[in-house]
Amino acid sequence: MATSPVAEVSQQLWDETLGRLLSLSSATVKRNADLENRLAELEVELAVWKQAHATAIEGADREAKALKGRLASLNSQVASMETFMSQSLLVLCVIDGDACIFNDSLLRQGHEGGRQAAQQLTRAVADYLTSEDVHVLGRLSFWVTIYFNKAILASVLERHKLCSPEQLDAFIMGFSQSSPRFVLVDVGYGKDATFTKITEYLQTYLRFPQTQRIFFAGGQENTYASTIAALQNDGLLGKVAFLEACRASPNYAQKHRLPILTVDTLFINQRLSPPLRTPPPLNMNGLSPTLTSGGLPTPHSPPSMSSSATGRLVDPTLPLHKHSPPPCNEFYLMSCTKGGACKYSHDYILTPDQLATLAANAKKAPCNFLKNGLQCPYGERCCWGHVCPNGPKCFHLSKGKCWFKGESMHNVSPHLSP
Repeated sequence: MATSPVAEVSQQLWDETLGRLLSLSSATVKRNADLENRLAELEVELAVWKQAHATAIEGADREAKALKGRLASLNSQVASMETFMSQSLLVLCVIDGDACIFNDSLLRQGHEGGRQAAQQLTRAVADYLTSEDVHVLGRLSFWVTIYFNKAILASVLERHKLCSPEQLDAFIMGFSQSSPRFVLVDVGYGKDATFTKITEYLQTYLRFPQTQRIFFAGGQENTYASTIAALQNDGLLGKVAFLEACRASPNYAQKHRLPILTVDTLFINQRLSPPLRTPPPLNMNGLSPTLTSGGLPTPHSPPSMSSSATGRLVDPTLPLHKHSPPPCNEFYLMSCTKGGACKYSHDYILTPDQLATLAANAKKAPCNFLKNGLQCPYGERCCWGHVCPNGPKCFHLSKGKCWFKGESMHNVSPHLSP
């Protein structure tokens, strides 16, 4: 039976519609697959960004903490700088009063002379700092310290008719009262007492960051050569200026090319020797002169000496160095310039054998001049050892503990020691 035209049209429409649905369904399925893939990619990308964000946040937190730490440190430094600037920087002056003696015209004025000396010194230092053109933060505090042996100084000044002890006392009072920061220290008797205190003063205050400058007056001689060398080795000489006390510049100032402040009228321009104690007279009956190894005359003592003779007899049962006080090597073998300040005795009566023992023992101690790298002014007359008794093979030298520290003190055989 033949199909009607209407039925054929309907079938054709139905086929077309079904084909469109199938095509649309396929496209939808493909689109969904593409979207799912894209979603997976976006999720992965999102996870990466989340990780990056977390890392960035963590890094920012660390940096913020570091910045807070640096800020706290800078605030602390600023506070420290403000505190430092509020403090007074130190300008110090230390004077060896035994070597640098104030002008006699000032000493004779007593109290008023002391005040004038303090004013002259302060003015000279102020002018020097101004000429230096040093830029200083904060205020400056000027201190003066003078170390000296008052008894010896008074005796020297009186012996040279420069001033009386009463005038010296008044001068000291005037100088000290001119400022609460001006101090005069009587070191009393003792070998190298002034030297020791000034050396320690320099070693201590040069290390203070507050110390701007130290003016040092040690006299013309090379007494402080070893101290200056030690300060140079420690890199501390940059703050030192030498106060020229006696017109001629100290050798160590020239050697180390250090600045010098000259004060023409403040100190006398000559070196005064300390007073010598006159040794007690010896009973010279039956004595004849002889020469020691040092080239100085010493008396022969008689075979027996009465205890009533002037002077002290040594105890033959004790070594010389065990006596209290021991005999002075320099007095008996050279010449002692310490006088009443010497802590050793000048009063013993020594036999030639005892003098020979004293000389032999003295050679076992090093000469301080050679020990500190200087030339000994006494030469062969020096009673102290110029060469180590143990010679070049000295056991203590190998351990770095030998007292004979000079360069040439181990280069010569012991029997050639001068």
